Amino acid sequence: MVLSTREVARLAGTTLRTVRHYHEIGLLDEPERLPNGYKAYRTEHLVRLLQLRRLTGLGLPLARIAAVADDPARLAESLDAVDGELAEKIALLVEARTEIAKLRREPVTTDLPHALSAAATEAGLSSADRSLFAVITHVVGDDTAPHWQALLRDYERGPADDAFDALAPDADEETRAHVARVMAPGIRALVERHPASPRTVEDAEAGRQTATEAVVGAMLDLYNPAQLDVLVRVWKAADLL
Repeated sequence: MVLSTREVARLAGTTLRTVRHYHEIGLLDEPERLPNGYKAYRTEHLVRLLQLRRLTGLGLPLARIAAVADDPARLAESLDAVDGELAEKIALLVEARTEIAKLRREPVTTDLPHALSAAATEAGLSSADRSLFAVITHVVGDDTAPHWQALLRDYERGPADDAFDALAPDADEETRAHVARVMAPGIRALVERHPASPRTVEDAEAGRQTATEAVVGAMLDLYNPAQLDVLVRVWKAADLL
């Protein structure tokens, strides 16, 4: 059997460009040439292309295939590694499908994980507060979401929260002190009922410095100077600082 480049590519279910690339990286031997200069591919080339297509279809990268394709022992090791990677991808896909199913049943804003987003909406969080929660839960780790969800379910928005959201950047000392004073008892009680999450910014998945910078940067972006001052006062009163 003598095949042209186009014919062998078509039979193997691949492209001319792929065949040429395999030649370039040494995965496919160059065939003999006919008197007219055209390449003459034979069964051995077709079989090799089918093997390469099968291995790439299993998820093996070309660099790895070059080293293991003809070595059963090393191939087994590579397949084990790829199988592990596929298992992780499958777990992520299952998680994604679960989240999609939840969103179909109960559409919520997608700035936060589904359950946390629903809790934040029910709690009446401001846009700034939601954004801060999104940053914190991301840098600390999604596995802390149940802690924040429980905290938000127990949170009762009141006039003090409205006053905080309405604070002008240049609010005077008396106004800031008053807002902090009326906010502090509720925050203190909430923290006492829901102690710090098992994972804090101190041991965040993103790394302590990166997490801290992200949270502090978000707060500086989301809240004006008067609000930041009130937050510090409230946290001190609640023994959070």
